[in-house]
Amino acid sequence: MKSLLNKTALVTGGNRGIGRGIVLALAAVGANVAFTYNSNEAQAQLLREELAAKGATALSLKMASEKRADVLQVLEKTKQAFGPVDILVNNAAIAQEKSFETITDDDWNRMMDVNLRGPFTCAQEVLPGMLKLGWGRIVNISSIGGQWGGFNQVHYAASKAGLLNLTRSLAKIYSDRGITSNAVSPGLVATEMSAKELESEEGKDKITGIPMGRIGMVREIADIVVFLASDKASYITGQTINANGGMYFD
Repeated sequence: MKSLLNKTALVTGGNRGIGRGIVLALAAVGANVAFTYNSNEAQAQLLREELAAKGATALSLKMASEKRADVLQVLEKTKQAFGPVDILVNNAAIAQEKSFETITDDDWNRMMDVNLRGPFTCAQEVLPGMLKLGWGRIVNISSIGGQWGGFNQVHYAASKAGLLNLTRSLAKIYSDRGITSNAVSPGLVATEMSAKELESEEGKDKITGIPMGRIGMVREIADIVVFLASDKASYITGQTINANGGMYFD
């Protein structure tokens, strides 16, 4: 069933990992999908080709989500191709393994720019169109680190905690206008970004402590995003959906 037929979705950081899975899942249910990438155009091209082979409509655009000029350009190109954005998935993020005492001001600022200011900027710029339509879905991809803190990723954890609060704030302000705002908070998921952590002793210890006995799969996160973007989730807003195999209960 094409539950999102004729809807336009924008997925930031959509060319790899969880973002790639979200792009594929949204396209599979009929959405016209625009996705952004930061530098790897070849990887984005491969995803476009994969979607085209499946008969899906997609657009890939280079964007630094923390740069408002980039965001505005992407939204204009998306509007020209598909119409205004109905569904925003803020997925683009960076991670960095560093002990707390070695995090520099530049490290901190870069983390907040990409992981928190980026979603803020994207949400702020898509909202006028959503308000005009009286319908919209904002889904922010956070992390279990934003809930229980970080050990070698304190700045990453802080940025993801901020994203959870941004999610709730948007829900309080705009839910009565037909726009829901929710977050998905994955635990350990098999992606390129998590590979380094999973190779560390701390990462291996985390895996042994997962009640389900395994790490998550990208498709399991993507399916939650599709649900939150659909009318089936029309009465869900301001929530954080934990997909962590039981690592953290809230």
